Formats: sequence, C-alpha cells, structure tokens
Amino acid sequence: MKLNAHQGRPLMLKSLNAGKSAGLERVNTSGDQVGAPGTRPTLAASVEIAPGQIEKKPELLRHIPPATRTYIVDLGTKSPSQWAALARQLINAGLEPVPHIGARRLASKAELHDRLAAMTQEAGVRDVLLIAGEEQVGPFHSSMEVLETGLLDLHGVKRVAVAGHPEGHSMITQATADEALMLKQAFAARTGADMRIVTQFGFNAGAAMDWARGLEEAGVDLPVHLGVAGPASVTSLLKYAAMCGVKASGQFLARKGKAVTSLVTNHSPEQYVKPIEEHVAAHSTCLIKQFHVFPFGGIAKASTWLCERGSWNGDARDVFEKNGAPRDLGSTGIAPQKFG
Repeated sequence: MKLNAHQGRPLMLKSLNAGKSAGLERVNTSGDQVGAPGTRPTLAASVEIAPGQIEKKPELLRHIPPATRTYIVDLGTKSPSQWAALARQLINAGLEPVPHIGARRLASKAELHDRLAAMTQEAGVRDVLLIAGEEQVGPFHSSMEVLETGLLDLHGVKRVAVAGHPEGHSMITQATADEALMLKQAFAARTGADMRIVTQFGFNAGAAMDWARGLEEAGVDLPVHLGVAGPASVTSLLKYAAMCGVKASGQFLARKGKAVTSLVTNHSPEQYVKPIEEHVAAHSTCLIKQFHVFPFGGIAKASTWLCERGSWNGDARDVFEKNGAPRDLGSTGIAPQKFG
C-alpha cells in the first residue's frame, strides 16, 4: 500500500539529510539527565535483547538496571504464549519489556490479536515497538496498517514505538519513510497514543542530528530515541550494518576502518554519542531525548559502558534485588531509568 499524506495534504517534510547542525539553547527535558549549565547532558538509554539470550542466559538480565525499557527482538519463531513468557521473565527481573511486532511477519489479523492478548493478559505488557519488517506473509504491508486495526488500543497498549531511519532504509525511499512518520504522528494526535520514534543504529552523528532537525522543521514533535551501536569490534559492526541495511553508516565505518591498522580494532560509541549530547545541550527543542543501544558486543560490555558514562545507574540492580523493590523504584529512593 502506498502511503499518502494525511487528509490529502502535500508532505511538507524537507530533506532530512540536508544542512548543518546548529545549536541554540540548552535542553532541560523531563526524563533526561541534565548537567550543570554549559555542560552536556548524559542521556539515558534503552537496550535490545534477543529471545535466545533471555532463555539461555537469563543471568544477562542482571546487567540491565531495573525499570529500563528492554526491547525483545522478533525473529519470527515464537508463539503468543512464548512471547508472553519472555516478557514475564523481563518483568520478574524488574525490567520494562518492549516486544517487537513486525507487521509483515504477521500471517493474519487473528495472529496479531492472539499475540497482543497473550502479552498483555499473561505478562502485563504495556509497550511495544512496531516495525514493518521484511518479507510480507500476511495482510499487513506496513506498521501503519497494524496501528489502524485498533487492536493495540483494544488490548490496552498505549505506549507505542515506531521506527525511524536517520540514514535511510535499503527497502524504501527516504520520502516514503518520512511520509510514514507524518502519518503516525497524525494517528497519535487523533487517538492519544503515547508514541515515540526509535531509530536504526548509525555511526554518523552529523547525519543523525540533521535528520532530527529536519523532522522538527516539518512539524514532527514525537520524541526520538536514537539508535546506537554498543561497544564492539569494527568487523562486527560492519557485519551488522550490512545485515540491517545501514548502507550509509556501513560505508562511513568502513572508511574509518581502513584508517587503522586492523579491522578488529574496537569501536567506541562515545565518538558518536558525545557530539549528539552536546547538540542536545545546545538545542532546547531537539527531538532526541535518549539513546537506544544495540549491544553487538554483548549485553555485559554495553552495560559497563553505559554505567561508566552515567546513562545507567550501576547500583540500582543491587538495591532492587536486596530490597525486593517494586518496578517503580521511586519508593525506595532510587530513581528509575528516565524515559524520554
């Protein structure tokens, strides 16, 4: 299905990769960690985890602070009851599960209904990430079509993340991707859905900032959780960039890799996140509210980096386990991870 502009209006979105990153005022957005005037904020972060990691290595969950949004990747191999069990395991660990739902993976509307029913009724899921996915096997071509079924609202899912692609997508044009975001914002305004944009990972900070500013100039006001590749070797990152269709960033990283003596050299996410945090500090209306980490080098390595930089509270897990604190850790005096 070809996406058309809401109510027939022409799409006013400018090129999201054009222009220079500009700084205006320092941000002070609720839910983000902000430093003293003149310093850059340390943005909070969510994280992804694969079903197999939850099932085979549940100890990995101890590396993630309680109340953190933890996205469960959809590999197309789980039944509704298995999805519910995965989400329940995260909740028991004090985490906020955010299951992926790939629109094109769904064989029918009934399958969507069954999955949502199991996840919400058996596990208490209240937040999902909608993506289009790849090969279409059923009636849904886009995540917008899933939204329009009304099933998320029927099952009490009010928080919805939708995908963003700062450097484009290998399967659709940038104009189509941008138009889809405008349609989803209109849907959120119409229905009262608590919607945010969670993006693919990248390595070109300038391109990400230009894209976010382009959204802002087009009138998009959905918060952006910017995808970040966690600490890993450059070879691993190149592999995942190719698998995920991150063409522009893959080329950018490959050029960097050629400048060092070996492609097994580790890549530090700091060179990507630091300029973005500086931009957020200088630009009060910036849509980027936090990071979303793809832990390609492993959950433990990503956790160490996030705790050291202050995006995660490294002490919260111990307090949670010793005190048996509820999911809202505010009652124990430990602030939960802040959501943008």
